[in-house]
This record gives sequence, structure tokens and C-alpha cells, in this order.
Amino acid sequence: MMTRRQALKTTAFVTVAAATVPGAIAQTTPSLPASFTLPPPSYVLDALEPHVDARTMEIHHGKHHAAYVANLNKALVDWPTCPFVANDRIADLVKDWSAAPDKIRNAVRNNGGGHYNHSLFWQMMKPDGGGEPKAELGKAIEANFGNLADFKSKFAEAATKVFGSGWAWLVWHEGKLAIEATPNQDSPVSSGKQPLLGLDVWEHAYYLKYQNKRADYIAAWWNVVNWDFVAERYAKLK
Repeated sequence: MMTRRQALKTTAFVTVAAATVPGAIAQTTPSLPASFTLPPPSYVLDALEPHVDARTMEIHHGKHHAAYVANLNKALVDWPTCPFVANDRIADLVKDWSAAPDKIRNAVRNNGGGHYNHSLFWQMMKPDGGGEPKAELGKAIEANFGNLADFKSKFAEAATKVFGSGWAWLVWHEGKLAIEATPNQDSPVSSGKQPLLGLDVWEHAYYLKYQNKRADYIAAWWNVVNWDFVAERYAKLK
């Protein structure tokens, strides 16, 4: 059961996000026929500590993710016939961002990707996470990478080698698992792949706590991975 202290933190979190992106949280406005929304995470700010600190969560979600949503909605004013907004089909928008008008195509690509990637990212972590993937996902990781330790090593290598800003991913593609990295806010779905697990290695995801020690951030992040969420995605995709 959520304590009063946790409830207050959750309320504060949503309030900060709403204040940051009024167009993203609110319902439709005269200038925005329809809009994407900023999803609140299902845990309070400090729930992932000590591995991901509360201040980073506050800024990462309430400022960075909120800005992607706000800027995406702003760009979509110039695409009033966009078919993906009404039902919050952000994955479909990111798959087909090249269909956007020339004037806003880069904004849709970058901000749409930022919104989609982060919406997944919050669900890919949970308090008291970590451990090992179970059932079919665990077997598939062993079959594709040798064992969990080898998978983590290869995934960490991909995350470490991202030059500048980007993501490392475990993806499902053509009937098998693979590890890949994407720059900036590009997403595997844009190239026909399905992300199962993703790690944000933009500096805003870790710099307050880990400074320039990206490898330390990657190592700590395994302690909050939500393997249940990853396994559910894998089961649905299979």
C-alpha cells in the first residue's frame, strides 16, 4: 500500500510534469486539435535509489521527456491530418516519421522518438528490479548470447560505445534477439525492429550521480531492470 509520503511525492511528480508541459498533459486546446500526453511513471521519484537518483528522475521525466512531448505536439500543429495522434499511436508515428511534412519531419523524428523511447524506458525499470529474466525470455537470451552474463557484457559494450547521445537496445527482429545501438532519439521501430529493453545513455540520464562514468551507470542500472515487463513484450511479439 502506498504511504502518505509516497502519495505526496507522486502528486508532486505529476504536478511538476503538468506545469512543465501544459499542452502535453491537458486535454485538447484550440491550437492543438489533438495531442500526445506525458505518461507518469508508476513509481515515486526516489523509488529507484540508490541506482537512479530522485533528482535525475525529476529532471529526466519532468523536463526532458516533457519537452519532447511539448515539442512534438507543437510540430504536429502543421500536420493536422496526422493519423497517429487521436489514439496516442506514438509507436506508429515513430515507425512512419518520414510521412511527416518536410517542414516538421526532423522535429517529428527527434521528438517523437524521444517520447516513444522514454515512455518505454520508465516501464523498463522498477523498484527492487534486477535479477534474472525468467521462462522463455531467459532461455532465448541464453540461446542467443550464451548466458546472461555474456548478454550483459555485450549489451554494456554497445551502450559504452555509443558516441555522444543515444541508446542501447535488446531487440526482436526476424525471429531472434539482437543487440544494437541508436543515435540521439532514433528508435529500432523505425527500421522494423521491436525494442524489448533499452538503456538511455544521454548524459542527462546519469550525469548528476555518475558524472562522466557511464560504465558505472550501466552497471548500476541492471539493479532496476524490470524483467517482467521485458518478458511480457517478448511473449507478445513471439
